[in-house]
Amino acid sequence: MFPVEEGSVFLIDKPLDWTSFDTVNFIRALFKRFYGIRKLKVGHAGTLDPLATGLLIICTGPMTKQIEAYQAQIKTYTGTMLLGQTTPTFDLESEPDQFFPTEGITEAQIDAARQKFIGDIKQHPPKYSAIKIKGKRAFDYARSDEEIELKARDIHIEDFKVSTERFPELDFEVVCSKGTYIRSLAHDFGRELGNGACLKSLRRTRIGDFKVEDAWQLEDLKNEIIATGEEYKKLRVES
Repeated sequence: MFPVEEGSVFLIDKPLDWTSFDTVNFIRALFKRFYGIRKLKVGHAGTLDPLATGLLIICTGPMTKQIEAYQAQIKTYTGTMLLGQTTPTFDLESEPDQFFPTEGITEAQIDAARQKFIGDIKQHPPKYSAIKIKGKRAFDYARSDEEIELKARDIHIEDFKVSTERFPELDFEVVCSKGTYIRSLAHDFGRELGNGACLKSLRRTRIGDFKVEDAWQLEDLKNEIIATGEEYKKLRVES
């Protein structure tokens, strides 16, 4: 049974094609239905794009006050970049807009480019992002072909490993600060090579000391909430 009044922190392995808000709404609806709660505050600590999977921290009730602290923690991602093309969204959610030949790119060049992204760097967020500018999301400007200026942000890349075993697909692992856009990292990495790149896949494996191996699958969490809901409602009636 989950401590509703005290609040809970759920580690969720977010599935592919779900938004972070889809996950929040799913959990809120389960508690409302099976625990008989009319109102429940639920939030997440750090957005994952629909095409990304992995660790998402969901907080309920009073534990939502901890969201900012969780968001500030160092995060680890694994994924794959695709060299030789760019897309408007910096990932495969949109069609390629440019193609580049990848012949001649060496491991030494890839390693030299990789090292330039380690440490304190400035990064421009993707124009297809949820950042608000004058009360409007950046992706809304992008979809209407309005030009906007997205200011560079200070971020920190603690570690950035790149494997060339499946070239021109590059598998990577990155350990980074809050506010880092891995889509932008892939795009900028391709540009540093004098080429192009976009993000093919992404998985968040760690937030601070929290690991995706310890996370709930949504179906398992659903079954647990259903199984404990009647007990919770019974205790509320008795008290």
